[in-house]
Amino acid sequence: MAKQWGLHERTHLGLMLALTFSTGVVDAVGYLGLDRVFTGNMTGNVVILGMALLGADNLPIIGPVIALVCFMAGAAIGGRTLRRVDAGWTRLSTTVFTGVGVVLLAAAVVLFAAGRHPEQALQWTVTGMLGLAMGAQAATARHIAVKDVTTVVVTSTLAGLAADSVFGAGKAQPWARRAGAVVLIGLGAVVGAAAVHLEPSLGLLVSAVIVLVVAGWGHVATGGPVPEVAAEA
Repeated sequence: MAKQWGLHERTHLGLMLALTFSTGVVDAVGYLGLDRVFTGNMTGNVVILGMALLGADNLPIIGPVIALVCFMAGAAIGGRTLRRVDAGWTRLSTTVFTGVGVVLLAAAVVLFAAGRHPEQALQWTVTGMLGLAMGAQAATARHIAVKDVTTVVVTSTLAGLAADSVFGAGKAQPWARRAGAVVLIGLGAVVGAAAVHLEPSLGLLVSAVIVLVVAGWGHVATGGPVPEVAAEA
């Protein structure tokens, strides 16, 4: 049984790393294709909003606000959906991730239909859709509880990587997963930026496919809750 839970934990790690890559793609599309808005990294949005309120560099205000509100709404939906199940992957996790993938796919279709230069109102609509999806994803990843891999931010991961390194506290650490999360979100941003130059909706389509594959793979491979001790390993 312990071996089985260990296998589940490794599967969860791989799936959350895939979602981290997907977030990098989505954030690149949001920032470069939707008027400098992050839809996964809310820290960046708060900073942009703070500077925008003082009129710095004509930064956007409405877009970041929409992203923040929708992200919190998505996280609330994810939290309420999963509130009565144990930590780990359950059928409800599959349901939420599938919903995230569908919303990303719908956002890709809307952005594609709008053409290369979508109107501001439509950009805000897509921003809201992406924020909602990323919030739900973040809440579900938090419930699955793979240490150091939240799928939407890597600041705390970087802090742990440096603090526990030989140049810091010199503690043993899961450096592979930490470094992997940082590298993958960066690679996702590269892919997202490349997609914006070709067709902005392409990046969202890639992310949608990744999330839907993760949902299906996770359901088939783990398909049920993992004890709390396994999620914290």
